[in-house]
Amino acid sequence: MGTRRVIHAITPGDHFSPLTGSAVPTVVRLLAEAAALNGDLTHGVLLDRTTMSPRYGGAELIEYDPAPGVSRSGRYLDAVAGRAGLIRPGAARWFGPLAQAARTLPPADILAHNAPLLPLLLRGSGHRVSLYAHNRLFRSYGRREADRVAGEAASLICVSEALAEDMRAVLPRSAASKLRVVENPVDAERFTPRSAGGPVRTGPPRILFVGRMIPQKGAAVLVAAAAEFAPDEAEFVLVGSQGFDAGSALSGYERRLRRDAGRCRSVVRFLPFTDRRGLPDLYRDADILVMPSRGAEASGLTLGEGMATGLPIVASDLGGIPSVVGEVGVLVPPNDPHALARALRELIADGARRRRLGEAGRERALQRSPAWAWAQLRAALDAL
Repeated sequence: MGTRRVIHAITPGDHFSPLTGSAVPTVVRLLAEAAALNGDLTHGVLLDRTTMSPRYGGAELIEYDPAPGVSRSGRYLDAVAGRAGLIRPGAARWFGPLAQAARTLPPADILAHNAPLLPLLLRGSGHRVSLYAHNRLFRSYGRREADRVAGEAASLICVSEALAEDMRAVLPRSAASKLRVVENPVDAERFTPRSAGGPVRTGPPRILFVGRMIPQKGAAVLVAAAAEFAPDEAEFVLVGSQGFDAGSALSGYERRLRRDAGRCRSVVRFLPFTDRRGLPDLYRDADILVMPSRGAEASGLTLGEGMATGLPIVASDLGGIPSVVGEVGVLVPPNDPHALARALRELIADGARRRRLGEAGRERALQRSPAWAWAQLRAALDAL
């Protein structure tokens, strides 16, 4: 790779800041810091200059003035254009300033995070552009368009083998050979277990959910499971909003969740979105972390953070979740409140097992360090 830099291109409007709950900036920060600590390649981030401050350190910020986003009608027109073999006009305008800023840079390895169009927009720029997939892409793409995008990418990096399998299903064999898996790092320095000599919280075990309040994340499954518990058996705390804004109005889904929770005998509390500065204390105040996802999660940073905090984990058995938790998590069928309630009740009744799982999870989190993830990524780039 020589002296080439690594430049991360994150979606316009996404924030490279601890104030956001978006996973991509966290992954980028951890990879860049690991490379710097190793005296390795320098990292830069192409960043919409209107996004939140303070910004993360560890990478050079390359700012640009953003263009308006794509409207709902624009997304429809984009899909039509893509299936006709044309570049999506709305997405091209949206990513245009980012691509223009990238073209002013010396040749680099550009990682296009969840940005399928960028390899096409940077064709002939001298950059090696790899598509970095954090979730399922190409859902609105026909095979011909997916083939064209993948053909321009130097490599296709996925955050889990499950996500890579999804990509293989929509790509030709020639493009599938470009697939690489680089699993997400865990921030085990920021997320740590509660102090052994600290104050002991009283009351029933606290079950924690952290995630966006949208149907795919499965908060409704947890609320339905909570209905099977008595007040003295467990307390349920659900942290999150429909987006990454604690002040946003409640969605219809969130209002239904609260109505259903009001019919539970157990205590169910809702807290709004909490940025990354406040999350470690929320984890430390919990006894079990739950990820009851209904849709396939490509990976799940929350799982790593829970393991790093020493929490036993109960999660849906789908997508990339099993590869993150390995043998230290309790996996249950998705969208099954009764199975979730049984798994939680068994853990609550067995304190020794909770401690064993928590300790094993902490060890697993330490193994999945930023240095470990950067070594995977560096190897993938070196192989180009």
